Amino acid sequence: MFWRPQEWGYGLVMPKRFSTVRGREFGDGLRAAIAATGMTSRQVAELVGWQEAKLSDLINGKGGATELELALLLGVCRTPAHERDHLLSLFTGTGVKGWWQEHGACAPISPRTLVEHERLAKNLFSWQTMLLHGTLQLPDYTRAVITACANVPGDEIEARVEARVLRQEALRGLKAVFFVPESVLLNQVGGPEVMQEQLRHLDRLAARPGVVFRVVPLGAGAHAGMAGSFDMLTFDKYEDAVFLESENSSLIIEAPDAVEAYGRIVEGLELVALDAEQSKGLIKKLLT
Repeated sequence: MFWRPQEWGYGLVMPKRFSTVRGREFGDGLRAAIAATGMTSRQVAELVGWQEAKLSDLINGKGGATELELALLLGVCRTPAHERDHLLSLFTGTGVKGWWQEHGACAPISPRTLVEHERLAKNLFSWQTMLLHGTLQLPDYTRAVITACANVPGDEIEARVEARVLRQEALRGLKAVFFVPESVLLNQVGGPEVMQEQLRHLDRLAARPGVVFRVVPLGAGAHAGMAGSFDMLTFDKYEDAVFLESENSSLIIEAPDAVEAYGRIVEGLELVALDAEQSKGLIKKLLT
């Protein structure tokens, strides 16, 4: 398909089961709603007059229930109104690939869909053109980025910093390749002291076996990644997906041909980027 480090041992690819991003978010949300009751799935099913198998089918995207029945189930679970409405909005589209999310004036404090899929993913291929990926950012770097945002309320800044720090837990289970423009490493986000500490953090992360940095140098010229930032996530059980984020909306791409197109961008970036050792060396050089 597209470039993946050979040392990670890619070989036989197992068939992926049909599942969509929306369907997984619906299923996970419903499981959480049931767990919050303190009851078993069987007990909850009995309260709404269902067989446990019907509830299992609903959670696993196999249908078998109406929107009214789902509303009754969520009522029995005493699901908070905002989560109830979210799950009801997902219900009719759980089998649809691709998802455009509108967030209002600005992105949510924690991008739920992306965070959940970073947790599920096996591999991440990231290309961010203007700033470091969220899972790489130290709090002071994040704070500087968020403070500069035109649409983030001042009273949400610390909550957003905390949420982004929590995203870093995903790196413990991921194998990740970060394509980073050299200009991002040179940009003094938060000032020289903040950026030096951030570079030290990148240097430490680069020592992890599952984290690879590929710096795209300033002199690379025109290259495949000039159309914009993206994250490609691959999974053991599910088909690959691409996440695009903007100021106040997100686009999740799942159609195989479209995802494959981003795989070719990854291949193109690999052609112009410094290799992993050269990238480590550049980061260390910037620490002087």
